[in-house]
Amino acid sequence: MFLIRDVCPADLDDLQAVAAHLDSVNLPADRERLRALITASQESFAARRDVSDRRFVFVLTDTDADRVVGCSIIFAQHGSRRAPHVYFDVMEEERYSQTLDLHFVHRILRIGYNYKGLTEIGGLALIPALRGHPERLGGFLFAVRFMYLALHRSWFRDEVLSELMPPLEPDGTSRLWEALGRRFTGLSYQEADRLSHENKEFIRTLFPEEPIYATLLPREVQEVIGQVGPGTKGVEAMLRRIGFAYAHRIDPFDGGPHFRATIDDVSLVRGTQRVRVAGEFLAGAETTGFLLAAEAPATGTADDLETPRFRAVATRAALDGDQIRISATDRVRLAVAAGDHIACLSLDAKHSPVPREAADRGILRE
Repeated sequence: MFLIRDVCPADLDDLQAVAAHLDSVNLPADRERLRALITASQESFAARRDVSDRRFVFVLTDTDADRVVGCSIIFAQHGSRRAPHVYFDVMEEERYSQTLDLHFVHRILRIGYNYKGLTEIGGLALIPALRGHPERLGGFLFAVRFMYLALHRSWFRDEVLSELMPPLEPDGTSRLWEALGRRFTGLSYQEADRLSHENKEFIRTLFPEEPIYATLLPREVQEVIGQVGPGTKGVEAMLRRIGFAYAHRIDPFDGGPHFRATIDDVSLVRGTQRVRVAGEFLAGAETTGFLLAAEAPATGTADDLETPRFRAVATRAALDGDQIRISATDRVRLAVAAGDHIACLSLDAKHSPVPREAADRGILRE
């Protein structure tokens, strides 16, 4: 059986094993950075961190094996005056010569900065052995973040961002960085990636402010600009399905595309509702697939950092208005009783965030 909950320090070894399959800025395969991320997440779930600096790490646990097998993350605010959100706008410029009767469309990259910030989702990773699982575990990890956004809407910005991974070279380097970023910074892709996690000043001071004509870059570099990598196609499909669109912006390091949406317009946010547990459904009752979540209220004591604040399960339940009947097993998994309030989100075929073809291919990395 599988359960999603907030991360805790005991998960470090398992989380590092999961991160090894992604190793991104949001989910680095670096033990000390992961340890700091876990601490930040604990403080965020316990509301002991400034709202703009909160980051919420959700881990998927295989309760039978007692181990973490996947994760996903919400960053309450990505971009500030101290550390702006940096991107390349991808634009087109048309040129026509009447004398030669020649017409060209040039793609242009222009550096941009967002100081107000957006909420960002990222760090979605699932161990390879469970990709394509019949329970669509990647979709479970994907959807739980939007349920949390709905439950705590005031903590988050109006727009939500997802930076998707582009095609990378076998050694993990980026064609765009080698052709562009390295020339302006003198840093390798890995060095720049590590440095940008803590300090983006070098980008503002070393990258050109003037537009860059992608036409001047090698053809193999132009081909990866704004493209989604093969391991991220499933995430792209899910994002588009729930209301995200390509923002015509890319990561200035690797060229990966940025997808954005207004939080209140995301179907999974709109579909989340609070309901009251009404006891167990009867044998033979009509049930529907739901993502259910329960939260433990903060007490202001040390226990807030020691016990799980959030639990979620994908299961079947019977919804009747503002009441829901769930199995005795699920009441135990969610640590709730009849009369308690929980959140629910329909996961039936019509509303499921995971297209069947994406789940079958098992391509879920973000």
